[in-house]
Amino acid sequence: MRILMVGAGAIGGYFGGRLLDAGRDVTFLVREGRAQELERDGLIVRSPLGNIEYPSPPQVMAAMLDTPFDLIVLSCKAYDLDSAMESFAPAVGPETLILPLLNGMAHLDRLAERFSPANVLGGQCLISLDRDASGAILHLNDTHQLSFGERDGGLTPRIQKVAEALGNAGFDAVLSEQITQEMWEKWCFIATGAGITGSMRASIGDVVASGGAGLILKLLDECAQVADHAGHPLRSEVRQRFEKMLTTPGSKMTASMLRDIERGAPIEVQHVFGELIARRPGADRSPGESLSALDYVYLHLRAYEARRLT
Repeated sequence: MRILMVGAGAIGGYFGGRLLDAGRDVTFLVREGRAQELERDGLIVRSPLGNIEYPSPPQVMAAMLDTPFDLIVLSCKAYDLDSAMESFAPAVGPETLILPLLNGMAHLDRLAERFSPANVLGGQCLISLDRDASGAILHLNDTHQLSFGERDGGLTPRIQKVAEALGNAGFDAVLSEQITQEMWEKWCFIATGAGITGSMRASIGDVVASGGAGLILKLLDECAQVADHAGHPLRSEVRQRFEKMLTTPGSKMTASMLRDIERGAPIEVQHVFGELIARRPGADRSPGESLSALDYVYLHLRAYEARRLT
């Protein structure tokens, strides 16, 4: 299976590097700056689960794409989706499968509209990553799971082929029969963790120590209400796990959004929070109505973006 990794940043570089290391046919779609880095330094991953140093990994720039790939793994930020779709469009044929690893759900509709619903799988990853000043990818925890599946949950021959291509490649590749449900659950978790740590500029443990556990649970509950309204209520065991992770005293957990804020980078405020607010029950709120926890973190993080752009 010919695999095109759109980008060689933290997520694309990590999973693409693991696949390359396992002998899979992987090419990175990159911009000129990253292409020069990879040519000069190679693909470097520092991980507690095993480092990777891959000299001159296979790469291509958008203008050079002229044939379809079998699988396109999309790991860009949600705000870069339009430019990403334009860049990899020449690699999409009738049988091409697109596996997006973006936060939220809106990207599924946009990909289906730009290409075809038949091209688009569901997907998500559970991993904490960053990059250092040299461009090396840093794996910050001991989890590296990539889940994927048909959006209707079917175990089709084509998704089985994807499972074969991604399996036994040095990370946890999980073929899911309920990927849409899992994507909604991750969205709730990401929105809560990023909303709290990003707006408070603090770790989960610091917020809990300050008496903020109730606010964390309130935000999680509001996010869960949106998922419930969409027909994907959080499963009880999943919710219990989220509640424990998000209120553990002394936890050093922070969201990647906080790291982006600390370096003055753009954040996915509209895609993670605005889209949730647009989908919640009674989305139209009167001007005098008190702010919910979700409103609060959304406005707080929008204010960061507004200041960053001035």
